[in-house]
Amino acid sequence: MQALRALRFQKHLLNLPPSNPFSSLRFTIICNSRQFHFTRRKHFPEESTALTEDAVQGWAAPSAARENPSGENVPQRESKSRANYSNVLGSKGRVYEVTGNGNKKKGKGKSKTVWVCSDCGYDDGQWWGICKQCNGVNTMKRFSEGVEHLTSGFEVLENVTRSWLPHQSVRAMPTKLTDVNKGINQSNWRIPLSGLFGAEVGRVLGGGLVPGCLVLIGGDPGVGKSTLLLQIAAIVAEGCDMGGPAPVLYVSGEESIEQIGNRADRMRIGTDELFLYASTDVEDILEKTQTLSLRALVIDSIQTVYLRGVTGSAGGLSQVKECTEVLLRFAKKTNIPVFLIGHVTKSGEIAGPRVLEHIVDVVLYMEGEKCSSHRLLRSVKNRFGSTDELGVFEMSQSGLQAVSNPSEMFLSEQQSDSEFLAGLAVTVIMDGSRAFLIEIQALCVAGSSVSRQVNGVQAGRAEMIISVLIKQAGLKLQENGVFLNVVSGVSLSETAGDLAVAAAICSSFLEFPLPVGIAFIGEIGLGGEIRTVPRMDKRINTVVKLGYKKCIIPKSAETSLSALDLGDTEIVACRNLKEMINILFRKR
Repeated sequence: MQALRALRFQKHLLNLPPSNPFSSLRFTIICNSRQFHFTRRKHFPEESTALTEDAVQGWAAPSAARENPSGENVPQRESKSRANYSNVLGSKGRVYEVTGNGNKKKGKGKSKTVWVCSDCGYDDGQWWGICKQCNGVNTMKRFSEGVEHLTSGFEVLENVTRSWLPHQSVRAMPTKLTDVNKGINQSNWRIPLSGLFGAEVGRVLGGGLVPGCLVLIGGDPGVGKSTLLLQIAAIVAEGCDMGGPAPVLYVSGEESIEQIGNRADRMRIGTDELFLYASTDVEDILEKTQTLSLRALVIDSIQTVYLRGVTGSAGGLSQVKECTEVLLRFAKKTNIPVFLIGHVTKSGEIAGPRVLEHIVDVVLYMEGEKCSSHRLLRSVKNRFGSTDELGVFEMSQSGLQAVSNPSEMFLSEQQSDSEFLAGLAVTVIMDGSRAFLIEIQALCVAGSSVSRQVNGVQAGRAEMIISVLIKQAGLKLQENGVFLNVVSGVSLSETAGDLAVAAAICSSFLEFPLPVGIAFIGEIGLGGEIRTVPRMDKRINTVVKLGYKKCIIPKSAETSLSALDLGDTEIVACRNLKEMINILFRKR
């Protein structure tokens, strides 16, 4: 009976005059909890069958007028129409129409049956009891993906954002590369960040904040992402090196403006040009930006905002992708930098579609141990600078503070007059363009039931160094248990620390403490030779700057350091391990 009623209704629609709103509208009706789709395009190909939100509203208005002769608006009818409209939009900008029995149609107009999650918009070719994306139970609904799409996510995006962005009076044309940077002073192009904190963040960004860039900052919960962006927003708003203060809007979808203000008071932030706003509607947020001549915009976070007209709830795949694309277009057309905070998953990746990291210009990750107050800001993607930079901060009661000497994080207090501290050695590692001094500890125990135990050093690398000491240096380590550890939980991944590992093992085995103020830089080969490592000049400069008295380096790198100002630091060049042991571990 339902099928007969549907066919009769379709026949009635085909006989409607062209002026009737039903004749030019491709629509979906609800009948006994089943949705049947009809179209007029098959019989009237000259008429448009595109379904837009305006068309739905146009259909809802006459319908409301028939039910309410007084002419008053009936918002319930309009809301129901919009709900039907949003339900036919699936993920990836596709449009689905629900069929009565879910079977495929035959002929040229046949459709493909798919199952779409009503919560996040994830679609699949078969039914599952649990959504694979959001793990929602019994949220997969059967839809029919038509051959002719009603509208796409990009078209919805265009319609929704058209009123927010500035209109161009002249049609854009291709521009010569030589004309792009003409008249632009590259030294003043970036927005500088003043102070020690700003200099540390600017180094990671590649030298400052680029106008119109979209920056995504990720990190574990509680690591300090909101604190970092609140401090950046205050520096940009003050504009000490930019000719004066300018408005910066900080939008939070997780906290109220009172909570943000309380944190700002604790961090002693009191700039007048920093505006706070609590909202999760992207359209509402961008409308508020029109009243302010912004210098920067901060969104905390991208998983909490949503875009009207896009399927799924806030934080879903389609919502995160479409909201990010809208904010990217806003940043490029207005030349206003936009910061986004992104939540991370259990695996440490930013929640949402992988395409999110491809859309933005810069991706920064903030790292930190729960038991440590230090925070590291790394650049994973940067279209305007190097991804090798690293920022080091310390979390205090008044916010994040830049660390001028990061090596103090990885060094413990040494006492050369204590025989119990034998087995300590310092090396220099590189992380991006920054050099860090880390401490390696070794312990050799005769007759131990555990032969090897390493922490922070690659197990294969440690085994190779121990074997070379046994074979080439003559140390009898076969009957000793060797334990290796890197202070502060750092992972030693480069070969520049090989010489320090060997020196620490020799110091513990011979029970001969190394003197304070000595560093080791070099790679160890299978023949016991000491090889040079990249960027020796940068490493040596760091050792000299920190006041170390002696540095052990490969013999092959000695000539390349002749032009450096070494100050009071003594450079000792060694060819192999035997020579190094004879120089350091002889009785004085």
